[in-house]
Order: sequence, then C-alpha cells, then structure tokens
Amino acid sequence: MTKKQRAQIVQQELEKLYPVTPIPLDHSDPFTLLVAVALSAQTTDKKVNQITPALFQKAPDALSLSRLEVHEIKELIKEIGLSNTKAKNLKAMAQMLVEKHGGIVPQTYEELEALPGVGHKTASVVMSQAYGIPAFPVDTHIHRLMKQWKLTKGKNVVETERDAKSLFPKEKWNTLHLQIIYYGREYSPARGSRAGDYITRMLFEKPTT
Repeated sequence: MTKKQRAQIVQQELEKLYPVTPIPLDHSDPFTLLVAVALSAQTTDKKVNQITPALFQKAPDALSLSRLEVHEIKELIKEIGLSNTKAKNLKAMAQMLVEKHGGIVPQTYEELEALPGVGHKTASVVMSQAYGIPAFPVDTHIHRLMKQWKLTKGKNVVETERDAKSLFPKEKWNTLHLQIIYYGREYSPARGSRAGDYITRMLFEKPTT
C-alpha cells in the first residue's frame, strides 16, 4: 500500500467517525479563539475552557485585555501551566493588536506570528478556524499519529505539516486536523493503551485467511 493510499484510508475512516468537527476550545470570535489557543500550550483544552469564561467576562476584546495588569491576567489564568509567561504574552499581544491592528485579529501568518506568544501552530488554528483559510495546524497528537500511520518521517511538526499538506486535499485540511486530534484522544492516547487504534491495525495488519 502506498503512502497516498494510506492517506486516503485515513481520511475515509475519519470522515465516518467525525462527520462534524466542533472546535475543542470555547470561543465566540477570532479574538477569543486566539487567546484560547495561546493559552492551550502545554495544558489541556478542557482546562483552558474552565478558566476562559472568567477571563473573557473581564476582557472580551483586545482593548479591555490590554488595560488589565499582568498580575490581574495571571490571577485569572493561574490554574494552567506557564501562567506567568502566558499572562505577560497576553498583555503584550493585546497591546499590539490595539496599537497595530485596531483591536482586530489579523488574517496573515506574518502578522499573527509577530504577536507575542503566537507561534505558527496558533496562527494556523486562527487562520483555519476563525477565517476559513486552508491550514493544517500540527499538534503532538497529529505529529504522533502521522508517524504511526507512516505518513511522515518528520522529525518535527514543521516537517509533518509539510507532509500532511502534500498528502491530503487542501479543501479537507481544516476539518482533517481536528478529526485526527479527536481520533488521537479517543483511540490512541499518548499515554496508556492504544488497543483501540483500529486505523493503525487496518493499515498494517495482514488480513487473516
């Protein structure tokens, strides 16, 4: 079976499993999505969703967030990892949004990645899920599963993203990256049993006669 054939099987199975792909992070607009994704580094989406309601009630937009002191932001997000760094980045990010973009989240990678605390993956999520621009954000679930399915030999998420984009149709990228994340969490967790990972078995186990 070729790599392209494996990719087609993966895509077909994921579409059966997850025909609807809600974004795991609670948000109401591009700004709240940007903040939620920036907060999600090295923590779970579930934890981010627990703390963002209070944050967004106090700072629902870039201007109101820019007016909070760092210690006020830290108090609101203290339950998640790296809260010191994230609080500083959120304050600086909000200030830059206000000063350079009129409080509006930009729609280019260059402008997004220039924001404090915003890397390529965060920018890709915003581009794809806030603005519908085809992107393939690669997180640890996707990186691990793409290697497990032998769809990439990527040593890092940048190489894995390149391979994913070459294997899957562009119009499916925004949906597929979420489907793979859902699959990883449900069937093939990084820690614990992967006994439920039937896609891997489907791709590599020889059929019994």
